[in-house]
Amino acid sequence: MIELPRAALQAATISPLVDFFRIGTNDLTQTTLGISRDDGAKFLDSYQQKGLLKGDPFVTLDQEGVGKLIQIAVARGRSANPNLKIGICGEHGGNPPSIEFFESIGLDYISCSPYRVPIAKLAAAKVRK
Repeated sequence: MIELPRAALQAATISPLVDFFRIGTNDLTQTTLGISRDDGAKFLDSYQQKGLLKGDPFVTLDQEGVGKLIQIAVARGRSANPNLKIGICGEHGGNPPSIEFFESIGLDYISCSPYRVPIAKLAAAKVRK
């Protein structure tokens, strides 16, 4: 599991030792932003109103921060292990804008909570048209 920023940055060192990366987007979001999902509900609206965040980073992936770390992990991981399979798990796997981002960076799979599977399938189908 790649759930910490340092793990994403060290992907080239880790990837030759494994067959796949599973990126935990919920924990990576919390550790990258230094915001607990539970505590963030109290102040994320004001962050959004002030333009510090575009939206709730626990709903739609923060592509500029967390997404950049995922891109780094993908590029570095595959540079050291071209056969590396990479996917994500977390609530972002059921969010259409996040799914579009994951497809654009070449992830192999996504997973999410069971209740989000129908929307994830629909979003993935639209992206892959």
